[in-house]
Amino acid sequence: MKPLFIWAGGKTRLLKHYAPHWPKDIKTYSEPFFGGGAVFIHMVNNYDLDEVWINDVNIDLINIYNTVRSDVNNFTKLLDKYSKEYLPLEKEDRKTYYFDLRQENAYDFEKWNNTEQAAALYFLMKTGFNGIWQINKNTNGRFGTPSGLLNQKDKIYDKTNVLEWHHVLNSMRVNISSKDWSAVPLADFTFYDPPYRGSFTSYGTFFPDSETEKLIKVVENNSNVWLTNRDISDGFFDNIKCEKLSFNVTYTAGRRKKLEDGTFLAKPAVEVLLKKP
Repeated sequence: MKPLFIWAGGKTRLLKHYAPHWPKDIKTYSEPFFGGGAVFIHMVNNYDLDEVWINDVNIDLINIYNTVRSDVNNFTKLLDKYSKEYLPLEKEDRKTYYFDLRQENAYDFEKWNNTEQAAALYFLMKTGFNGIWQINKNTNGRFGTPSGLLNQKDKIYDKTNVLEWHHVLNSMRVNISSKDWSAVPLADFTFYDPPYRGSFTSYGTFFPDSETEKLIKVVENNSNVWLTNRDISDGFFDNIKCEKLSFNVTYTAGRRKKLEDGTFLAKPAVEVLLKKP
């Protein structure tokens, strides 16, 4: 199983850095800033979990997970329909198809049921630009990411992976919600991955330092609660009462510097992981 979509700030490439630090013998897990769920996948693969809390304030993202759990057959039928219409097209026609659907998703989405909304958004995320979640005024405050390279050859999405997610989400008690992080219960292990400070990536949400400070307090006062973020070298994470681990990383999703030849330069950064010793 792998994430359903690219998510800027996703943790897949950081899992190797976390390897020496994972908790032992846990049965419950909560992730209040779920995004693409890379850490959740690690937990599923390495622990015998009884109950999980999946949460993200992005209600449209959460609708995708709910739909994959409860209506996967209709979800994949709709994606197969989009794929059948899109794949034979030339690039310019693919671009028109993408922006027509994005416009429909922005202004006519209320005609769709939850499954139809989830499938349209998932198609856009799979064909949009590089894991960006962009909100535009000209898309009614909804998903407004530009199209991606539009060079798919034979498929838009990995149906087998979607079906794996369906199986996992039905194999244990999974609580899926879209609410404030503070309303999500602490579990045997809780992983906080809020929007990055000084972020070059748009999540469509505003997350002030005052909220990150509240998260740090939770980490300082509870074992098996982790907080990850980006260190922008302004001293924000100095003088905290928990352990701080730093990792040099290179971002391959999100906004990156475009070179003259049209390629993009990956962005180096420092990620921090905060946890109680």
